[in-house]
Amino acid sequence: MNGDADELEFSVPGFMAGATAAGIRYQGRPDLALMVSEVPATAAGVFTTNRVKAAPVLLSRSHLAHSTARAILVNSGIANACTGEPGLERARLTARMTAEAVGCRAEEVLVASTGIIGMPLPLEPLAGSLPTLVAQVRADGWLDAARAIMTTDTVPKIQMERIRIENSSVTVLGIAKGAGMICPDMATLLSFVVTDAAITSGALQTVVREETLRSFNRITIDGDTSTNDTLFVLANGLAAHTPIESLTSPAGEVFRQALRKVLLNLAKKIVADGEGATKFVEIRVVGASRQIEAVRGARTVANSPLVKTALFGEDANWGRVLAALGRAGIDFDPNRVQLYFGDVKLVENGLFVGEQAEKKASEIMSRSAFSITVDLRQGDAEESVYTCDLSLDYVKINADYRS
Repeated sequence: MNGDADELEFSVPGFMAGATAAGIRYQGRPDLALMVSEVPATAAGVFTTNRVKAAPVLLSRSHLAHSTARAILVNSGIANACTGEPGLERARLTARMTAEAVGCRAEEVLVASTGIIGMPLPLEPLAGSLPTLVAQVRADGWLDAARAIMTTDTVPKIQMERIRIENSSVTVLGIAKGAGMICPDMATLLSFVVTDAAITSGALQTVVREETLRSFNRITIDGDTSTNDTLFVLANGLAAHTPIESLTSPAGEVFRQALRKVLLNLAKKIVADGEGATKFVEIRVVGASRQIEAVRGARTVANSPLVKTALFGEDANWGRVLAALGRAGIDFDPNRVQLYFGDVKLVENGLFVGEQAEKKASEIMSRSAFSITVDLRQGDAEESVYTCDLSLDYVKINADYRS
């Protein structure tokens, strides 16, 4: 199910969401989101691997050790990162206040923050807004929550899939934010997924970790990993099917495919909304000897500033692609490489095909979305990384981000 249209009813049995304008940093717009499960939900997550981890990451990671959660509270505008022990204490107080308002234990509250690094999280506006926020969460409040977690994003990001497990209808719904500082590694920016599927804690954590690799770990906007990257997945088990214990069971496979669609579509929406982006580009490396080499090659090309500026200029500068591959630390013979922009072959056996092909490739690049494929002709492994161009607006947005 496509998650783009406002008129779709985004809801999951047993979950509620909502948002409010707390005035934490932004004025006159929602900046505080709350997601609540009516019953304790099985919880899993992954976090940034950046050594500089924000206070909400440290706190929520410890809370996830209990494997269940009732609520997720997210603020935008201030990241509560690089704030030391006072920042961690503010994250703890946030969880306690939310738990009191929702009616659960503090350990059942997961918190996340996004925004400016180094600023303390103000508790007064948050505390003043929580009672109102708790009172107005509703089953169809997910678009409101998706809007409230935005920073430099230009559109809310939401995706929903409905599947059948045994004879039961099951919903998987996710929201995400991210437009810059995006190059996760075992992390995801900010993303929150809820489902009424019944699944064990071990199976949920495994599938979340594995499908993150296939989705959020296959995107890049600018090569930077945030201090706050977080993905939470909550499963409340209200769907009337046998709990999933094995991911290789028929039910486990169906659930995996639904989660994969939600995460991958959210990841693609983040790239498409990259700060200042005008192009959405899939970098495919095929014919690699090993999967890890295909990923490394695709990621190096996708992160190359020279490649990304060529994408913005609609310049079919294939030499930049080959140069990036050459420093990726992967095994290939440059004299065997084939290179395509869309379906137009530009390089055969490491050599330029000709100006006519380059003209056709430039036409491909005038599109808002296209692919670049490199065939290493070394083996059968292939991988894709999704990226965007690097525009003048990216520089302007990030030069003025704190002002």
